[in-house]
Parts: sequence; structure tokens; C-alpha cells
Amino acid sequence: MAKERRTPSGLEVKPVYRAEDVKADPVRDIGEPGQYPYTRGIHPGMYRDRLWTMRQFAGFGTAKETNERFHYLLRQGQTGLSTAFDMPTLMGYDSDDSHSLGEVGREGVAIDSLRDMERLFEGIPLGEVSTSMTINGPAIILFAMYLAVAEKQGVPWSKVRGTLQADILKEYIAQKEWIFPPEPSMRLIVDMMEFAAKEVPQWNTISISGYHIREAGSTAVQELAFTLADGFAYVEAAMERGMDVDEFAPRLSFFFNSHLSFFEEIAKFRAARRIWARHLRDKYGAKNPRSWMMRFHTQTAGCSLTAQQPEVNIIRTAYEALAGVLGGTQSLHTNSMDEVLSLPTEKAVTIALRTQQVLAHEIDVVDTVDPLAGSYFIEDLTDRMEAAAEDYFRRIDELGGVLRGIELGFFQREIADAAYRYQQEIDRKERLIVGVNAFVEEEEERIPILKIDPALERNQREAVRAVRQERDQAAVEAALEGVREAAVSGRNLMPPILDAVRAYATEGEIVRAMRAVFGSYREAAVF
Repeated sequence: MAKERRTPSGLEVKPVYRAEDVKADPVRDIGEPGQYPYTRGIHPGMYRDRLWTMRQFAGFGTAKETNERFHYLLRQGQTGLSTAFDMPTLMGYDSDDSHSLGEVGREGVAIDSLRDMERLFEGIPLGEVSTSMTINGPAIILFAMYLAVAEKQGVPWSKVRGTLQADILKEYIAQKEWIFPPEPSMRLIVDMMEFAAKEVPQWNTISISGYHIREAGSTAVQELAFTLADGFAYVEAAMERGMDVDEFAPRLSFFFNSHLSFFEEIAKFRAARRIWARHLRDKYGAKNPRSWMMRFHTQTAGCSLTAQQPEVNIIRTAYEALAGVLGGTQSLHTNSMDEVLSLPTEKAVTIALRTQQVLAHEIDVVDTVDPLAGSYFIEDLTDRMEAAAEDYFRRIDELGGVLRGIELGFFQREIADAAYRYQQEIDRKERLIVGVNAFVEEEEERIPILKIDPALERNQREAVRAVRQERDQAAVEAALEGVREAAVSGRNLMPPILDAVRAYATEGEIVRAMRAVFGSYREAAVF
């Protein structure tokens, strides 16, 4: 008798699948590519007509160093920019703040003011490139800086394209990088959605992220369910503001992890599109088909990379990238082999980009749309992923919604339990990880890693102080008072934050103006 096999989400995998295992209706549930419910992809021709955007994450040191990496990646054939910010920027602190000591430029680029954003995109026409920014808590400020740079370049906002990874709910659930309490944070998200719907129509104001939920230890089913539940919460918040769902839903995008359970990942992507389409149409009343289409970015799993035998990470990443492509992603980041050790070197990031280019041009995987459709296994797994996600939606509704679930620690406990079970499987060698609990090498050759020069932090601290000395301080104070007044009154915060950014107020100063009104947030302990 064959040994029982299960996916990391706990879904049973049978030795053989047959037609009777498939419960999906071929017309209703699977359909055609580019047609509701988009199980097979959101475009009729998918990659035959247009490849996914190759968007490698980049950011380290000061804006100058990251600008050089951007230009390098564009020369290597990257087709979209993706910006990583350092921890002080993510948490709303200026580089010369005492909280920032030792962290400036370490995990991403340091951005303190519009001056830094100008340097970051020097020589890069913002009307011609699509930019993704992973920024969360202070996203509204960095968005304003980006728009101000476009203004200075003479690029109309109507031509500015990109995405903010500004999903604050997943911060409370998984990543733990927040500034304000949940309710004012949700207000900032809706302020951006409302502003961009009118002023920046090609911009995706929020990328709803399952990636970090998965990196925290969730299963694929939990990533699917919790991410879509967050998406529905943003839809409901915008509708409560009075926005029509078709006014903003076409510009919502998603960000998923692609892990090592190859077929489960593909089924997850297919189920996600189907669930989103059905809920937007049937529950929220969206009439525009573009509102039903789930567009998403995929990044290969950082948590699957190992410090042991790091070159093996190239192989892991290639299979994860293939799952993202077969799952129908719109853009893709492939992790570098050394990211578990440091920020990637130029050689490592080039190999990661070349992995995507081989997928796109050498193995014929783009020649037909959704090549795994109709597989008994894939269709059954897609159905079961969908059913498991719907069960989570029911449980979340019974708790009182996503915000209440966060307060009760529901999501945090579910993820912690899943991570514990997965680690137990590794410890018991029920799940083999090459180089970790199997095929271990006693003597390993070290690979070169990127080292950040400590002088960069000193330079950045001096640069932000120079900006404060050169600017019109009266204009800055007036603009910051405008931010405080808007925070109190409930007025949309984008216009006053834009004024503050244009006056060269720093990110930390703008955050303090809002924190004076919104307060801070401390998570209750979850056991």
C-alpha cells in the first residue's frame, strides 16, 4: 500500500487521479483564459501575447548606490523596477534618528526626503518605467515623493505606472512592521485609493500581500485565505467611504509567494483568481470585468532558501519561478542564491534574472495558455484549495472580520501552529531539505557576499541634516501643520502630504505629525 502523502497545507495527495476526482464544472469553474472566472488566466493569450514583467527587488545603502543597481538591472534586461527600503524608512524614522543607528541602508535603500527620491530615480524616466515599492506603514509618504519626482521630470500623473506594496493588514497578521493603529492605517490606505482613482489612474495603490504571511510560516491555504480576506476588507473599507467598487477594484493587485510544493502553488494561484472573481461580482456587485480580474505579482520563497549549500538555492528558485509562470503571474521576482546570507551581489542577482529569461525564452513554457488545465490532479487540488479558503472566510466572518481577528490573535495563532508543524516535519525528517537534514556536506565553500560600507550610514545622516539646513523651514512647518489638521478633520491626507514632501519635509517629520493624532500601536501578546 502506498504511503500517505499530503501537501504542506495538509491536503491529501492520492497516488493516482482519475476523471471522477474532478468535481469542477468545465464551463462554470474552469472556463476559457481571459474570461470569468479567470481560473486559467486573466488574458486570452497570456504569455503568447505578452510576457510577465521581470521585476527584481533592489535597494541598499543610499539612493545613489541603488540608482546604480537599477541602471545595471535595466541594462541586463529587467522590465520593471522594484524597490526595497531599509528598516528606518519602513518604520517611519529619519536616518539621523537614534532609532536608526546601525540599520541605515542595511536591508534596503534609505529614503529621508524628496532629495533622496530624486537621486533614486535619476536618469530613469518615470513615464516609461513601472515601479513597485514595498513600503507599508509610511506608503502614503513615499507615494507622494514618487509623484513629486514625476512632477519634476514633467511626467503627467496620468502616465505614471506602478504598485505600492502597502498592505498594512498583513503587517499586523505576519510581518509586524507598523506605525499607527489598524483603524487610522486603514484610513491611509483608502485615502490613497481615493486619490489615485482620480489623479493617478494607472497606479495600483495597494498590492495585497500573501508573501509575508507565507514567509511567517503559513501554509499555502492560509496564505490564500488570509490574503483574500484582507483584500475583501479593503474593498469594504473603500465602499464604506462611498467609493463605487468599479472605481477602485480594477487597480487592486496582489502579491503571492511561490514555494516548493510545486503543484499546490499552481493550484493556489488558479483558486485565487476564481475566488476573487466570484466574490467581486456576486458579493460586492462589481459590474466591470476588470474588477473581477485578479492581477498578481509573484516572488519566489525567501524562507525556502538555505544558508547551507547556497548554490542549491538557484535550483529551488527556478522551480518556484516555474510554478508562478504556470500559475499565470503578471510579474515575477526571482530570489538570489545569497539572499539568506546578505543583500544580493551583482552576480547573484544576474543569475536570478537569467532564471526568468530562460523560462521566458528557452523552455517553451509560454507557448500555450494554462498548459496544466484539465489535469485531474490540478483541477481537484484547485477545488480543494478553494473550499479550504472558503472555510477560513466563514471562520473569519464568525469572529467579526479581519480587524477583530487580528485583535483576537486568530491569524497569528494559525500561522504559528502551521510553522511549528512544518518544523516538526523537518526535525523528524518527514520532509527532507537538501543540505539541512539530508545530503549534508561537512566542508562547504563560502560564496562572496555583499557588504555595506558603514560610511554610507554616516553620509546619509549628514545628507538629511543638510536638507534641513537648506530648505525653507517656515514652509515646512506650515505644510506639517496642514498634515496634522487633515489627520484631525478626516480630510484626505494625500494633498497635504504632497505639500509637505514638496517643501522637503522628511519622512520622520511627516510621520510624527500623523502620530500626534493617530497614536502608536502595540500588539497584544498571543500564546
